[in-house]
Amino acid sequence: MVDVGRKPDTKRRAIATGTIELRPSTVDAVRADEIEKGNVLATARVGVVQAVKHTWESIPMCHQIPVTNVESDFEIQEDCVTLTVVVETIGKTGCEMEALTGVTTGLNVVWDMVKAAEKNEDGEYPTTQIRDVHVHKKEKTTLED
Repeated sequence: MVDVGRKPDTKRRAIATGTIELRPSTVDAVRADEIEKGNVLATARVGVVQAVKHTWESIPMCHQIPVTNVESDFEIQEDCVTLTVVVETIGKTGCEMEALTGVTTGLNVVWDMVKAAEKNEDGEYPTTQIRDVHVHKKEKTTLED
């Protein structure tokens, strides 16, 4: 772990995104809230927040940080859902790992919620995939700003 004890506290914000590719019929069922397990996006939002708050427990060298805000936004397209997660903190280290963890967990929750609709007759997921997970933006400002 890196010693950040002498660094000044600053406002920090990270934005990460990722996409899950789904069958168009599955996307339609998500839109209509017709997935048997329940409301996919509401459940994924809860997963995002939980993941962000517990990132330090699953990434060995990641500092535990005081998360001050988490936002999640889903963009539903014909054959995919894109998730954007914004994490904010005031501290000595950034929050991009929290944003990435929120995105990957949120998309995993979507997959878990829709997997019955995505399976083919062999029980496989031939078209389902999570892709393009990345940090879109990082910001850091002094507390006086």
